[in-house]
Amino acid sequence: MSGGKEPANAGKEPVNAGKEPESRRKEPVDPGEKPVSVGKARAGVAGLVRERLERLRRVRRPGTPRGPMAAVWVPYLLVALVVAASLSALTMRPTEQKHRGEADYVVIAAAAGLRWEDLDPDRTPALWQEATRGSVGWLSVRSAHAVTCPSDGWLTLGAGNYAAWDTRAVTGRCPDAAPKLTQPDGIGANLTDQPTVVRNNQDRLPYGATPGALVESVRCSVAVGPGAAIAAARPFGRVDRYVPELPEDPSALLGDCLLSIVDLGTIAGSGAERMAAVEAADRTLARVLTARPQNSMILIAGLADTDTTPRLHVAIAEGPGWAGGRLTSAGTGRDGYLQLVDLAPTVLSALGRQSPEKLFAGYAATVTPGRPADPAEAMQGDHDADRRAIAQRGVAEIFFTVLAILQLLLFLAVVPVLIRARRHAGPLGPPLPPRRLVVLAELALIAAGLAIPAALLADLAPWWSSSHPAWTFGFATAVLMVAGTLLIRLVPRYERTLWPLAAVAGVTVLVVAVDLATGARLQLNGVAGYSAIHGVRYAGLGSVGLGVFVAGLLLLAGAVSQWVSRRWRPVIVVTFGGLGVVMVGSPYLGADPVGAIAVTAGVCVAAVISTGGWLTFPRFAWAALTGVAVTIAFAVLDLSRAPLEQGTLGRFLTALGDGTAGPAMQRAAAANGQALVDSPLTLLALCGAAMLAFCQFSPWGGLNRVYGLHPAVRAGVAGTVVATLIAGVLGGTALGAAGAAAAAAVPVAVLTALRVLLHAADRTPPPGETDGPGGPLLRKSDGDPVPIP
Repeated sequence: MSGGKEPANAGKEPVNAGKEPESRRKEPVDPGEKPVSVGKARAGVAGLVRERLERLRRVRRPGTPRGPMAAVWVPYLLVALVVAASLSALTMRPTEQKHRGEADYVVIAAAAGLRWEDLDPDRTPALWQEATRGSVGWLSVRSAHAVTCPSDGWLTLGAGNYAAWDTRAVTGRCPDAAPKLTQPDGIGANLTDQPTVVRNNQDRLPYGATPGALVESVRCSVAVGPGAAIAAARPFGRVDRYVPELPEDPSALLGDCLLSIVDLGTIAGSGAERMAAVEAADRTLARVLTARPQNSMILIAGLADTDTTPRLHVAIAEGPGWAGGRLTSAGTGRDGYLQLVDLAPTVLSALGRQSPEKLFAGYAATVTPGRPADPAEAMQGDHDADRRAIAQRGVAEIFFTVLAILQLLLFLAVVPVLIRARRHAGPLGPPLPPRRLVVLAELALIAAGLAIPAALLADLAPWWSSSHPAWTFGFATAVLMVAGTLLIRLVPRYERTLWPLAAVAGVTVLVVAVDLATGARLQLNGVAGYSAIHGVRYAGLGSVGLGVFVAGLLLLAGAVSQWVSRRWRPVIVVTFGGLGVVMVGSPYLGADPVGAIAVTAGVCVAAVISTGGWLTFPRFAWAALTGVAVTIAFAVLDLSRAPLEQGTLGRFLTALGDGTAGPAMQRAAAANGQALVDSPLTLLALCGAAMLAFCQFSPWGGLNRVYGLHPAVRAGVAGTVVATLIAGVLGGTALGAAGAAAAAAVPVAVLTALRVLLHAADRTPPPGETDGPGGPLLRKSDGDPVPIP
């Protein structure tokens, strides 16, 4: 991350430290790596002379072949090939199997609060029939309000964008949708508050929503019930056709317009109250199904919450082309998941209409075949995503808070060990820490570095279905941490200085990479992943996964780079970085182009300083130029795709081009501010940064010595800091990615500093005395220490 230019004598130790002569090495190495005899060490000057003469002998004379000189360009050529291969891999896309249906009429039947657990083949036969015949999904009901109450959900449905009816804070149960309506002609209605609601959404909220944008795209619409009136009101408040309740024979009403919106009521409370509301909604739906027009599509949605606890809700699409599959959209990128803002473009797509430009925030739903025919098997029981997401939300906050506290306590406990591990120049320094204490500290640091990868793997177990999900998850995570620590400890190469760091980094990269290659199943609704309830990300790599993946990738690259000569280190770093860009940026792996750009920046910084020295202006210029070139190439690839297939980068650039990117930037800034205050990852980032600063700038820290002996490790740390900070700011998670990276990287960095301090030797022992209490004591032939005079 920082540190001065690597001096020529960096890492040199006295002969009695067991260090190989400098003349026999191209890089200063840890004295604990390969001890050699004193006799060999005395040949240092002669070896240095022979090395200089050999270099002079190899200088090319006129007329000699240029092979050795040409080999200088090989690393640069390989770097270019890696970059080209990475970008080409991002263009690979699998065959699409998704489709959507078409209809002459669309009927939206919605009930605020309707969840999949409410459906039953006996109590709700109409809902169960539609779920069996149609395509199903989990509906995230995020709106512009912190709590999506029924009025907010209906308004968002009509706007096709994140909207809010009332931005006042909600406590307890949400109020029912009860807009003020007038019916001067007995046919339609006027929504009295609509002009004020439109102004508030366009002027005061960062989404630029236009309530009524959906019905403005069709000639006429029908609204049944007060909630439906909110969705069907045009921007000036007019509802084309309105009735407060569904008539006995609704056939003529539902056939009057292409679009009909029916309010099935509000499903709130629990027990008998909730059951009665669900059964009433099912009876109303049964009458709608009986009177539906020919060649019509039925869209059933639980479009809002009813209290302050957000949940996932019902989404069913039934009609020609909507049978027997899972609903998804380009906005979620995950089979079986849909957003509330996707419903409006789905309606217009089914009717063969174009969505209004710059108004809708969602994308038309598509159908992916292959779901179980039984709705209970597909959406309930062990496959109940709503239940898992609720458990994830509570456990995640507990896990990261406990992790931050434990790592803080661990760092405080390791500080005295680091102080005692530093060798002193006389008999006044503290004694070395006991071997058992060092072993215990190392194992604790390794376990801390494995905490988040273990949390990801713990999601393989159905901990959310237990009666005590937090304890079950914590136990599973602890078992995996212990198993991983023992596995690293029992490997024969454990005593190598960089082995724990490389092993923890390798395990982290392997866990995240395998998860992404298998569909990111550990990320969705996972404690160390993201929740579909939040409505921010549904597929690919989350901010926590990105942070630990980047940290592991660059630290692993730094450790591996120490095995090769200086000029090949950038090749190693760029090779690992190319893999990271593909894993993070591919729309079918990490699906995070902003994260891929951040990884590119971090890799560029790591590559230019992997050979040692400062981040000089020429190095910075080359790194910046490479990063800009890769970013431009990435943007061109994303913009070349169809609009519905573009990632967040392509969509942002498109919005920037047409002048609608302002709300997106405002939302990102607001999200950064909220994440900075509310997320426990902020505490992890601050604790990690403080520990790194102490280890680098304190005399007992030892991190500067690590950087001098292993400059590629310093490059990995610097690249991680750059990449995670950029990813957090641009992704709206503030220090989220940096906190996850710190949780994985800082413990093993401290461990490496501890090992280097223990391997160091006293530079200025007083003549005739030992190296002091902090150094190795001279011993008699019987093994007893010689007392200090």
